[in-house]
Amino acid sequence: MGIVVQKYGGSSVADANGIKRVAQRIVNTRKAGHDVVVVVSAMGDTTDELRDLAEQVTPLPPPRELDMLLTAGERMSMALVAMAIAQLGHKAQSFTGSQAGVITDSAHGRAKIIDITPGRIEAAIKDGAIAIVAGFQGVSQDTKDVTTLGRGASDTTAVALAAALGADVCEIYSDVDGVFTADPRIVPAARKLDRLSTEEMLEMAASGAKILHLRCVEYARRYNMPVHVRSSFSQKEGTWIIPDAQGAQMEQAIIAGVAHDRSEAKITVVGVPDKVGEAARIFEALATTEANLDMIVQNVSAAATGRTDISFTLPRADGQTAMTALARIQDEVGYEQLLYNDQVGKVSLIGAGMRSHPGITAKFFASLAAAGVNIEMISTSEIRISVIVADAQVDEAVRATHSAFDLDAEEVEAVVYGGTGR
Repeated sequence: MGIVVQKYGGSSVADANGIKRVAQRIVNTRKAGHDVVVVVSAMGDTTDELRDLAEQVTPLPPPRELDMLLTAGERMSMALVAMAIAQLGHKAQSFTGSQAGVITDSAHGRAKIIDITPGRIEAAIKDGAIAIVAGFQGVSQDTKDVTTLGRGASDTTAVALAAALGADVCEIYSDVDGVFTADPRIVPAARKLDRLSTEEMLEMAASGAKILHLRCVEYARRYNMPVHVRSSFSQKEGTWIIPDAQGAQMEQAIIAGVAHDRSEAKITVVGVPDKVGEAARIFEALATTEANLDMIVQNVSAAATGRTDISFTLPRADGQTAMTALARIQDEVGYEQLLYNDQVGKVSLIGAGMRSHPGITAKFFASLAAAGVNIEMISTSEIRISVIVADAQVDEAVRATHSAFDLDAEEVEAVVYGGTGR
């Protein structure tokens, strides 16, 4: 009946009982006639604990050795899950990312997948075994060193393996029942979505929704891989992330959901001379920091001074590095000053149906105004409207928007079984 790739998050394999429960679900899928490949995260908070241990030894652990240490968490999980499956009378083989053929670049801590060569996984399947793969890791094509793909990247490992193996579906198991119209911790009445297009899920992930890793959704879209987001703690159907082509005949809901992100900061370069090439110099300097810029807004030049302001948002973790890079070019560019604000949050309204429904923007802004929320920046795509607001107003902005677009469920649907939401 084809290959099914399943990914289990850290909360799903947090202890021995969780591992046994996951093993039973895997075996049930095998009994249903599927070939099964499983990707596992580290148990519970193991990755954080290993990172803390490294920082107790040295405040600046060498990136190569830190990757070697952190990948131990997933290796523990994969071996224990394989043991639990064997206890249930089925054959299982565990593989590290390297053994599974996950080839990456050499950027320790944030490596990107270059290729998947799953020869050993295919051999295990042919031999009738269930393959258990350590997520979040691979091997550098150049140096042959162990690499990690960044936080939450076991999702990406799973979808990449599913694409390489030609799987029917990639099932992502966490401790929530699917994708909801908003974060249930802020909006208790958030509704579970039965299905989303990869286009909508991509915007939601990029806008702060934590249920799926952004790179995982990008991979699913690129390879037209259906993704089924489910809870390992219940038997509920979950949410299907359907490739855009497959969902084309489906009448889209106007709004899929409201996402928020508190991890950003805003930088304003004040008094930039309004001359050709000045913006290019600013963003070339930022490019050297490898910070991912999000919203960018340039004000209209003031006629009296011939100067303008440029504001942009970026991950808060990159804020000080970006400020340092900009400070170096102040004399060269001739701007007046830098302003930095990390007490901001992004709220985004997402839905493929808004393409054909005018008035969505007005309704969004009216709901924020009625809640007393001040908008600092605005950014849009064809299916998304995002605003930057004060961090203290994020929750109220999310709730007001969710209610304004009638997304509230009649009764509470959301349950976080494990505690982390991943």
